[in-house]
Amino acid sequence: MSSRLSAALVAALLGGLPVGMQKRERAMPDVRLMTVDPGHFHAALVQKEMYPGVSERVDVYAPLGPDLTEHLNRIVAFNTRTEQPTMWAMEVHASPDFFQRMLRERPGNVVVLSGRNRGKIARILASVRAGLHVLGDKPWILTSDDLPVLEAALAEADARGVVSLDIMTERFEPTNSLQRELVNDPATFGEIVRGTAEEPAVYMESVHYLKKVVAGAPNIRPPWFFDTAEQGEGFNDIGTHLVDLAQWTLFPGRTIDYHADVHVLAAQRWPTWIPVEDFRSVTNEARFPESIAASVKEGRLEYFCNTLVSYSLHGIYTKLNVIWDWEPQAGSGDTHFAFYRGTRARIEVRQTRADRFRPELYVVPAAAAMKAQVLAAVRARLEALKPGYPGIGLEDRGAEIHITIPDSLRLGHEAHFAQVTGSFLTYLRDRRTLPAWERPNMLAKYYVTTKGTELSREGPSRPAPRIAPR
Repeated sequence: MSSRLSAALVAALLGGLPVGMQKRERAMPDVRLMTVDPGHFHAALVQKEMYPGVSERVDVYAPLGPDLTEHLNRIVAFNTRTEQPTMWAMEVHASPDFFQRMLRERPGNVVVLSGRNRGKIARILASVRAGLHVLGDKPWILTSDDLPVLEAALAEADARGVVSLDIMTERFEPTNSLQRELVNDPATFGEIVRGTAEEPAVYMESVHYLKKVVAGAPNIRPPWFFDTAEQGEGFNDIGTHLVDLAQWTLFPGRTIDYHADVHVLAAQRWPTWIPVEDFRSVTNEARFPESIAASVKEGRLEYFCNTLVSYSLHGIYTKLNVIWDWEPQAGSGDTHFAFYRGTRARIEVRQTRADRFRPELYVVPAAAAMKAQVLAAVRARLEALKPGYPGIGLEDRGAEIHITIPDSLRLGHEAHFAQVTGSFLTYLRDRRTLPAWERPNMLAKYYVTTKGTELSREGPSRPAPRIAPR
């Protein structure tokens, strides 16, 4: 079965411009997006904003089904919202051979991928071989056997002069970027304490929720999301962000060789148990699909989505804890806790009820005798950073220093997709601006996520203790 809707009709259905105005696009757009099999809401978040020089018309290649419908519904919401509505006009190509059709027809020059993760890297490689740029949601690979394919895709992108980038939104969260600035300020942080496997220098704890609200609406997850062979486990997915943040923070602008610089030491995993009624509420499916039947025990799905991984990076001990709970408590949501231990101070991001569950940044002096010097160093560093972070300040809380971040800088997770896309467009228009370290460090990142996940399957299935304050 093949279905093709005209751009004018689809745009009208989506609440975009009136049909008679569909041919009026921006002057000479140099970028036209092609979204492939959008099975995850991150594909839609790329289109939450409009971009200069990007065509309003977007081609969607996907099988006809609920994933496509949910994606179009999200674009509907962006096109019809009251404040700053978007103006996307969607050209839909729905057929079983959607990917091959995209490669044959190629109405655009950028492929956006977000959805099923098994086989994603093969589509990325085929796209760059066709001379197309790729903006792909994480994770790109689920097993270490696919590392050579990832390396081939990145090499092919270099050879053809196209940009192939994964969507690392967490670099744009101001608490994370300011944490990076302070960790790399010797007057504030000192030197990194290399730590041990038991007392790591770097620790992150990320808690996500299976039932949540996205872009103002309940997030309906496709049933395959709960198939770890298709979606990956928790460390495959969320772990990508955490590993990326560790590398990006500790070694800004430096290349990491995973063969020599990274050693995965230990890992463990444990499941979140999902009763069928909860599964129904988040997927709109009456029962568990056959593809995950082997993981269903006494009416509950044993969903392996929690992982603790310890590894060393240039001899710095790092521990990452990825957790998927069912539903957040009122007023809360996904949370992130992270600290880096230095000889002068610990730089810490945390989200607690006391902070209204917003991420906040703290500097904790290593000793009371250092407090005055650390406070002066933080004040000087923030003053230097104000041109890029207008309105930042500090609050002396005695034993720790709270970095105050104005609401104007807190754009939120969904807005970070537009920031990533903006960087991607900069690289696309001048590939010389793409940092040389992105390619090797992406390989290092996926080495840790795949090896850590694989190692966790060999150990005991038991929950790791949570360290983050509540």
